[in-house]
Amino acid sequence: MPDWLFVLWAGGTALLSYSLVYALRKPFTAAEFEGLEVAGMDYKIVVSIIQLIGYVCAKLIGIKFISELKSGNRLKFIIGSAALSEVSLLMFGVLPVPYNIFALFFNGLSLGCMWGVIFSFLEGRRTTDILASVMGVSMALSSGVAKSLGLYALDHLHVSEFWMPALIGAFAFPLLCFLGWVMTRFPKPTAADIAARTERVTLNGQQRWELFMRFMPLLVMLFAANLLLTVQRDIKEDFIVCIIDVSTISSWAFAYIDSAATVILLAIFALLAMNGNHLRVLCVILFLSALGMGTVAYVAAAAIEMPTTWWLFLQTFCIDIAYLSFQTIFFERFIACFKVRGNVGFFIITIDFIGYLGTLALLLIKEFNAPHIDWASFYDHMSIYVGIACCVAFIGSTIYIVSAKSRKGKCARQESNGIDNNNLIITHTA
Repeated sequence: MPDWLFVLWAGGTALLSYSLVYALRKPFTAAEFEGLEVAGMDYKIVVSIIQLIGYVCAKLIGIKFISELKSGNRLKFIIGSAALSEVSLLMFGVLPVPYNIFALFFNGLSLGCMWGVIFSFLEGRRTTDILASVMGVSMALSSGVAKSLGLYALDHLHVSEFWMPALIGAFAFPLLCFLGWVMTRFPKPTAADIAARTERVTLNGQQRWELFMRFMPLLVMLFAANLLLTVQRDIKEDFIVCIIDVSTISSWAFAYIDSAATVILLAIFALLAMNGNHLRVLCVILFLSALGMGTVAYVAAAAIEMPTTWWLFLQTFCIDIAYLSFQTIFFERFIACFKVRGNVGFFIITIDFIGYLGTLALLLIKEFNAPHIDWASFYDHMSIYVGIACCVAFIGSTIYIVSAKSRKGKCARQESNGIDNNNLIITHTA
């Protein structure tokens, strides 16, 4: 099969698959649940926290599960997870308030490992960059589409806020199961793929720890930056209807804006995919990520006035160019650059666990210590601090990677020279 045809088939299937995961997880964010409280707390915040607790638990379990998952069990996992998520959405509609909030714990728990499972069908190939990019932009695209579908169901179909997620999930569930089966039909990586990107293997607990210790300074910086990135992105995604006045824009504006950002991101990632120099690609990714988060910090600090749609586009594009890079191509190139024996799933599930744990902590801190802070003001202040911290981390990571690669190259040359000298001595003696 030609590479371009495989990219269309595999990339398109992965994109649609994770878009359907969003349809099972994110539509409730379009609802405001205005006037509802649970134990004195805003109902929507409680719902978000409960779902996020389940999601974080799944990420923690996934550090071991995804690292050790065998290919034959992927489809079973996808079907089981999708089924549990839809049942939980049905229970969210059936159970009375406030007891229905606990149903979303199982929704988060069921979907927390789906990214790693779907990505495992794509990694370790010469075309993985573009495949992962196509899949990754589903995050930017699907989030807006999920909100737009939710708003459409609420405003035009007059579905209640509690049944709207189950309605959308009912369409997503069978399609996701079918696409899961389609992904099992993908051919395995070829010998040329393995030569270009190294063979991907499972990792046990000791191997995961040894890998972390080998690159500890870099991983600490990247894990910390991704914690902040995830928090920033989650607050924007889940509470955008509280940050801006949604009555001033169309219900489909989120889909249009995210689609535009998606097209540009996909073009950037496609250009990076054509570059075979792994070190150069890693440096470009870190530069673009620092530039994007620096822009977010500058816009907030300077209090720049702009139309709501332009502000939404800028936030989506600048945050996602950093966030999606680490969810897709960064660790794929990192493994290839340093010839790491392992798999991308370990890195992604780990940064996800740390990131969503940070989001959960922030929501709890804000709700208990500063419940009356205006969401728009809160988001602007957070943008400044997160943007600056991420820039520092990305610059430090660039320095580390270049230095580490230089040291590795120097050692390789020394070993090569040592072998050559030994050969010369043997020849001379003979």
